[in-house]
Amino acid sequence: MDLGPVGLVSTMVSISALSPHPPSRSPQARRVLVLGATGTIGRATVRALVRREHDVVCLVRSRAGVGGALSGHATANLLSGAVVRFGDPCDPVSLRRDGFCGERFDAVVSCLASRTGSPRDAWAVDHQAHVEALGAAREAGVVHFVLLSAICVQKPLLAFQHAKLAFEQTLIESGLTYSIVRPTAFFKSLCGQIERVRAGKPFLIFGDGRLTACKPISDPDLGDYIARCLDDRACHNKVLPIGGPGDAITPREQGERLFALMGREPRFRSVPVGFLDVIIAVLATLGRVVPALADKAELARIGRYYATESMLVLDPTSGRYDAAATPATGRETLFDCYARLARGEVAPERGDHAVF
Repeated sequence: MDLGPVGLVSTMVSISALSPHPPSRSPQARRVLVLGATGTIGRATVRALVRREHDVVCLVRSRAGVGGALSGHATANLLSGAVVRFGDPCDPVSLRRDGFCGERFDAVVSCLASRTGSPRDAWAVDHQAHVEALGAAREAGVVHFVLLSAICVQKPLLAFQHAKLAFEQTLIESGLTYSIVRPTAFFKSLCGQIERVRAGKPFLIFGDGRLTACKPISDPDLGDYIARCLDDRACHNKVLPIGGPGDAITPREQGERLFALMGREPRFRSVPVGFLDVIIAVLATLGRVVPALADKAELARIGRYYATESMLVLDPTSGRYDAAATPATGRETLFDCYARLARGEVAPERGDHAVF
C-alpha cells in the first residue's frame, strides 16, 4: 500500500488534550532502546522515559555531541538513569551487537536524524539507518516503534524530507505499532539572533517577516510528548503533528519580542528571498565540479524552505497552513525561553542542526 504524502496527512490525529501534568510513572514499564539520545531532544526524551520508570537503554557513539565533543563519561552523565551502550547506531552490525545485544525489548524510540540534511547523509541516516533499526527491532521482539520525524515532510521538496517520508511509509507498513511524531519548530532553531540583538544589530527577516509562522515546542515538552506515546493509545498507529502552547508566531513577532526584552526599539533588516535563489543557483552550478559545493547548495535550499514555508499543519485540500488545526502541548512558550536567554539564565544550544 502506497499512501504517499497526502495519504499520510489523512492518517494524522489532532491531539491537544494530552495532560500537561502526566503521571511520573508509566502504568506499564517497558524496556526501551533509544537511538539519537545525545541530541537535545534525545536527552529530553530519555529524561522523560526515565521519569516514567521505563528500563531505558541508549546506543550512542563513544564520541558524541557536536563535533564529537562528548566523551563516553560525559555522555553517561547526560543520560543519567539510563543504561548507556557505545557503538554506531547507523552500522547494522554495531546496532545489533552493541545496542540490542541479542536481548528483548518492548519498544524503540528514535530521535536519530541526519546532521546536515545533504542527500547522502539524509538517505544514509533518515532512511537506511532506520530501516536497519526496524529490522533489528523485529528480531528483538519490539512491538512499538516511536519515530521523531518533522512536520515539514508534509510538503516534501528536499532530500531529507523525502528520506524521512520513505521510512515513515516503511514503518507504517511494517505491522508494528507506530507513533510518528512530527514537531513544528524547535526553540534552538529560533534562538540564533539573540546575540545579534544584544549587540545592537538589526533582526534579519525574509520579506516583511510575515511570510511564515510556527508554533515552536521546547525540548522538554517534546520529550515528554514522545515518551507519552508509549502509553497513550490515541497516539498509536498515528502520524502526530505537534507544536507548543500559544498562538502561532511570525519571525517579525519573534524579533519584536526580543527587542522588547532587551529594552530596545525594534530594528529589522529585510533579506529578499530572491537572494537565496541566486546563492542556490551559483552553488548548484559549481557543485557539478566541486561536490562539497553541491552539499552547500542543498543547505541553501533548506534555508530557503524554512524562510518561505510555515511549520504548521498543511491543509491538503486548500494547500494552506492552518494554525488552528496544529495541535499543541506543553507549558513553555518560545517567548518564555527568550526571556530566560535575555536574563542570561541559560545559554542558547543550537548544535549540529543550527541551519534547521
